[in-house]
Amino acid sequence: MNTHKASLAALTALVAFLTVCGNATAAEADKGTQPSGSSVSQDALDAASERIRQTGAQIKADIQAMREARRQRAALEAKQEAERKRETERAREQAKRDAEELAQIKEAKKRQAMEAALAQARKEADERAAKAERERLAAIEAQRALEAKLAKELAAKEKAYKEAGGNKLGQEINYGVDI
Repeated sequence: MNTHKASLAALTALVAFLTVCGNATAAEADKGTQPSGSSVSQDALDAASERIRQTGAQIKADIQAMREARRQRAALEAKQEAERKRETERAREQAKRDAEELAQIKEAKKRQAMEAALAQARKEADERAAKAERERLAAIEAQRALEAKLAKELAAKEKAYKEAGGNKLGQEINYGVDI
């Protein structure tokens, strides 16, 4: 951008200088006098003209180079913007994958916790069932022991009854039944 401004400024100064020099030369030619102290030859004018053409060509080349640089800069900015968009999209997709993975991990932990709770509940239920079974078996054993004790007492009473002489009125097992 600065070369463009500098080139334009140089071109403007050169054109102004040539205009002033040309006007001065034309004014002196009208008077019919030669400029004092210096004579401008055709070769000098041709050389100045050539320098002006070269400067114009250089300015055109500089302008073209500047346009090319702008085009390249615009292309680079567009490429960088596209890369930023791709990177943003990649980051968004990665965040989405991370969120899904985190949700899966949480779900797996929740499922494991539920399975552990179910296993604990099954274990406790099995322990309660085993305890209930032991209590039932103990109750059956106690019932059998009681029945055995009652059977022994009954057998002892019957033995005592038989030893006492048998069937006495009122002590009969089938009391109140006449045959």
